[in-house]
Amino acid sequence: MYNHDEIIRSSHNRCMKYGIKKEKIFPTTIIKGDKFKLLLKKNNELIKVAKPFIKILYDFLKGSGFALYLTDKKGFPLIIIGDEDIIKDMAEMGIVEGADMSEESTGTNAIGTAIKENCSLQISGDEHYIYVYNVWTCSAAIIHNEEGNIIGCLNLTGRRQLVHPHSLGLVVAAVKSIENQLEAEKSQNELFKTYQYLNKVIDSINSGIFAVDTNGLIKAINNSACVMLNIKKENIINESVQNILCNWEYILDTLNSGKRYEDKEIIYSNINKKKRFNLTAYSIRNKNGIITEVVVMFKDMMNVYNLVNKYTGMIATYTFDDIVGKSEKFIKVMRQAKKISNSPSTVLIQGESGTGKELIAHSIHNNSNRKNNSFVAINCGAIPKSLIESELFGYEEGAFTGAKRGGYAGKFELASGGTLFLDEIGEMPLDMQVNLLRVLQEGFFTRIGGNRYINIDVRIIAATNKDLKAEVKKGTFREDLYYRLSVIPICVPPLRERPEDIEILIEHFLNTKSIKLNKAIPNIKSDIYEELINYSWPGNVREIENCIENIVNMDGNVSLNFETKFFDKQQQNLNRNNLELELCSLAQLEKKAIINCIQKCNGNVTKVSKILGINRSTLYSKIKKYNIILKR
Repeated sequence: MYNHDEIIRSSHNRCMKYGIKKEKIFPTTIIKGDKFKLLLKKNNELIKVAKPFIKILYDFLKGSGFALYLTDKKGFPLIIIGDEDIIKDMAEMGIVEGADMSEESTGTNAIGTAIKENCSLQISGDEHYIYVYNVWTCSAAIIHNEEGNIIGCLNLTGRRQLVHPHSLGLVVAAVKSIENQLEAEKSQNELFKTYQYLNKVIDSINSGIFAVDTNGLIKAINNSACVMLNIKKENIINESVQNILCNWEYILDTLNSGKRYEDKEIIYSNINKKKRFNLTAYSIRNKNGIITEVVVMFKDMMNVYNLVNKYTGMIATYTFDDIVGKSEKFIKVMRQAKKISNSPSTVLIQGESGTGKELIAHSIHNNSNRKNNSFVAINCGAIPKSLIESELFGYEEGAFTGAKRGGYAGKFELASGGTLFLDEIGEMPLDMQVNLLRVLQEGFFTRIGGNRYINIDVRIIAATNKDLKAEVKKGTFREDLYYRLSVIPICVPPLRERPEDIEILIEHFLNTKSIKLNKAIPNIKSDIYEELINYSWPGNVREIENCIENIVNMDGNVSLNFETKFFDKQQQNLNRNNLELELCSLAQLEKKAIINCIQKCNGNVTKVSKILGINRSTLYSKIKKYNIILKR
């Protein structure tokens, strides 16, 4: 509780210290023009909120000889509303919009002193410090913001004979209403900002999201949902959710029973095509535990599968740049593989073990228009016969004892939009070959235990180290499946048919294995290097890779166990128990073979080197070593 008389006395004392003359008439400063416009702009929120309340109050006082002044926190009037004669008389004293009504400028007055004392105040007659203001009675109340800081003042002015204690009460009540509205406006603005922020966040989420009330009407939906469902936001808001979810009642019943509804697969049909989504529904409940709204989140199953594949290693890691070779046969195969990369036709890659069939499959995928989608590989020879069907086609929940809850997506589903690589296709059981053929012919399948058709959009690449034509004749591989798979056949030649690639592969693996093992590239003895180049490598590229990794691990020091570890002794005719005898025998055989070949090729060194599987420089060194006379 404040002491009115003490406040007036203190104010008068301050005015004397300010050096204000009692005979003064006009305020020290009046802000005009652009500066006043700037002042209005700075206080726009206060004016916008206060003006309606000031008008209501003036409507009550109209014609009674009063005027209302709304000021900023320093006491500069922002708006003046009142009877014309009062406003005119005040203006003659310089009390206008933009005038400085602070205590330092106009002495003791309701506006300036109330701001100085931070309290509601009524000043009448000679309580004013300046004589000319003694004709007025003024009632002022301070406007605070939510933090309690002064942001303005509301003042009611009339002639002194109209003074009434209730005048201040009216102003205080109006100010309280203004403060409440300011707080409400701020809360509303904060809520609006939060709403906008949440909308932006929700719209930036890749998953589809929509909210449904208990009447089954869609109340909100994000952009991703509209795109996935191919609908416009304005066409779905306040429409029935049954248009999207035909099992809505079941979802609501599930949530009402206290159970979860999550990661369920649904099918949505629109005019163009069917789409499959992974859907989860969350309930929003009031304090009594009653559901008031349901939020539904869903993802395109293809995106779900791609995510699963990404984190389970089901991606193609190799490209054509990773496959090494320079021989004519190698280049021909690479040229063919690149050319057919974008074709949707099935590809059958045939070749011996270790020739790089899987690398070629990876590279075809990564060079195709499906490269951003899944590459799913399954080894048909590594999966038990009893499991291969469920691995390929998946199963529904409850399809058999031990079936996973929610079912299981097979490789065809996981590869949707991408590539399915069927490795060792020659090992697939005959009964499964029938199922695979049917899917390839019809373009759809059903999960085990299911009854709904799932359309496939996959590119099939198969690989085998078997001669499938021979398997067809033996009755172990279906002829119709063979022709369905081999629309584009690719035959990868073994290394013995492209000896030009051996040296470049050796150098390639020396580099890559040194980096992998964090070791220096080893110096290999010339005689061992010569044998590496001239060896036939029955295990093909994989055998070279493993051999070079061993050499790098041993820092090139493999002279003691190299032959026994990597070379087939029967093929190389090396016997460690009688090395000198065998070497002599080999030398004789080698010399005889070279002479016979030279004679048959009429001295054409190029033909001789190809037939013997050695490069020309090696052939010349052996001709020199054995003193063979080269005749053309």
